[in-house]
Amino acid sequence: MDESADHPDIIALPPLLYLAAFLVVLLLRWIRPWPILPPHLVPWVGIGLLLAGLAIGIPGRLALRSAGTSVKPTQPTTAIVMQGPYRFSRNPIYLGMTLVLVSTALFLGTASPWLPVITFFLILRQRFVLREEPLLRARFGPAYEAYLGRVRRWI
Repeated sequence: MDESADHPDIIALPPLLYLAAFLVVLLLRWIRPWPILPPHLVPWVGIGLLLAGLAIGIPGRLALRSAGTSVKPTQPTTAIVMQGPYRFSRNPIYLGMTLVLVSTALFLGTASPWLPVITFFLILRQRFVLREEPLLRARFGPAYEAYLGRVRRWI
């Protein structure tokens, strides 16, 4: 397989998309705060989702590294990783980033930051996940198909 075609055509690296979404969340909160949750619930829900995002995303990154495959979507995947959070999610790093962004929106306690959160998630899904899966099917064949049958895309 041609390695130059073994990655999705990306618009920007996910951490840069995350940073852009994070900044838009803050900007929208400043421009138009619409309360969404009772103030006493905000810290608990936000902390829970923040911890969940970190507990999924960081081990996902470490699992890729220990399997000897790149975290960067611009480089070919060299192994199907089934350890750590990859046992229950095919995209734990993307899921972790999304949960941290959701927790940020919740900490701000308003509805306006949800637009960039949803946009970030949809970009990850369309521009990365749905483009990576056919490449992984082509590279790993039946082994990847079996993994698809066992593990959900997100949770």
